[in-house]
Amino acid sequence: MENQDIIELTRAVGRQLQKEDAYIAYQAAKQAADEDQELQKLINDFDKVRTEISKETSKEESERNPELIRKLNEDMRKVYAKIMTNERMIGYNDAKDAFDVLMARITSIIKQSSEGEDPDTADYYASCSGSCATCGGCG
Repeated sequence: MENQDIIELTRAVGRQLQKEDAYIAYQAAKQAADEDQELQKLINDFDKVRTEISKETSKEESERNPELIRKLNEDMRKVYAKIMTNERMIGYNDAKDAFDVLMARITSIIKQSSEGEDPDTADYYASCSGSCATCGGCG
């Protein structure tokens, strides 16, 4: 098999991926979140506060205002809580988690196959490392 054959098969997988329910739901949720003006304002507010915190904490210690940093951190937590309870953000996160599981499964099958495993039995098996930051497996 020529390299071009495997590239074309990969493109076919990409086309099929874009027809999957998880992909379609993820794209719809992403668009809904992007079009939610209230959510986008909250995200913008969060970024502004985070920038202010960064500016203040990058100052020399003697020039920092600990009270301002405390207030900014409190403001950031409040805005973050509003973002994470926004209906469209919840929908986006749920759809992204489902899509990430599909992508992890695809990637795992390809990786295992490249390591000599049987492509017909290779699959993704979620394992818990205890850190949710890099995981899409529990659902």
